[in-house]
Amino acid sequence: MSKLIFRSTLGRTLVTISLSTLALVARADADSTMPSFEQCKQALAGKAMDAGVRQSTVEPVMAEVVHLDRVIELDRRQPEFTTTFADYLNRRVNDSRVEKGRQLLEKHRELLARVTEATGVPAPYLAAFWGLETNYGSYFGKMQVPSALATLACDARRSSFFTEQFIAALRIIDEGAIPADKMEGSWAGAMGHVQFMPTVFLQHAVDADGDGRRDLWNSLPDAMMSAGRFLQSMGWDGDYRWGREVRLPDNFDFSLADGSRRPLSDWRDMEITDAFGKPLAKEPIEAALIVPSGHQGPAFLVYRNFRVIMGWNRSEFYAIAVGHLADRIAGAGKLQNPPPEDHPALSRDQVLTLQQALNARGYASGEPDGILGSNTRNAIRAYQQAEGLVADGFPSSEVLSSLGVYTGT
Repeated sequence: MSKLIFRSTLGRTLVTISLSTLALVARADADSTMPSFEQCKQALAGKAMDAGVRQSTVEPVMAEVVHLDRVIELDRRQPEFTTTFADYLNRRVNDSRVEKGRQLLEKHRELLARVTEATGVPAPYLAAFWGLETNYGSYFGKMQVPSALATLACDARRSSFFTEQFIAALRIIDEGAIPADKMEGSWAGAMGHVQFMPTVFLQHAVDADGDGRRDLWNSLPDAMMSAGRFLQSMGWDGDYRWGREVRLPDNFDFSLADGSRRPLSDWRDMEITDAFGKPLAKEPIEAALIVPSGHQGPAFLVYRNFRVIMGWNRSEFYAIAVGHLADRIAGAGKLQNPPPEDHPALSRDQVLTLQQALNARGYASGEPDGILGSNTRNAIRAYQQAEGLVADGFPSSEVLSSLGVYTGT
């Protein structure tokens, strides 16, 4: 566990504090400089009216806005352990969700076909986003969105972002899309069947059923067409899929699995095949190779649409889950090489220690933050290459041990 040790001028240890605890203390200090919640509410009301929201909308909404301690608790709660790819994928793409998606694909075939015709996004992808975001509309979240967003806007950590979201939420109420007391969603303000943030709602939500309102809570046509329009706006390419599982040849150079895009023909020339050993198609498209579980797990060649999915949620795990769920809903089977389930989940402090060890040895992983992002994976890959290890950028037990990261209980 990464810690800072403070000593007195006599050299005696006074206290040992973990870096994650120190970060919370720093946030608490920042919070103490914020105005009171009531003062902040008044400021938010003024900003909303300056942005064009009618006073007749602002005043009754603000009268009902309350501080939600639970929202701050959820915002502050950092997961103690990272999620392994196996755990992430298996929780989100399971037989039950696949079967439900297939049933709804058939039930709403006409609607989804209209969305595909208008946006170019195939129906299985629309169903996959719907399934991952709200389990096909079964759970939208129970937080009162105006109060949740005001709570976060009046907090120091991400005040500017959530102030913008709060004003956008009031504009949605002001246009008559939904009454304030019915605007429920996640603790961070995501709303409706497809969990749009308020600014995304304003930019991309549409009235697809012709009732005069953009209603992502009660109108599936509005929700699905809005999802399609959002993906279309980010550059969805209707001629290609998200990517695919592939099989790598023996003695493959895993340093190439760094997310860099190359022509598909290059990967084909390296004797990479599809998951069943068949040659890759000769298509004029670029692809990147990713191995989310390292060289022992599945490999994927991902195309432009993969990056579009990440425009919705900037997580490679999420983007793979959307693509794989869409494939399964469309009739495909499970992965040919499922991710290993015995990889340990690393704690944030373990990742901090890993990052510090890499930096100390000259492998730049960026400012240590306990998050296993692309900079850290690139640093791991460079370290693996120097040490003669498989350079897959994955924090394997071998890498952790050689860098002195304790992985015991």
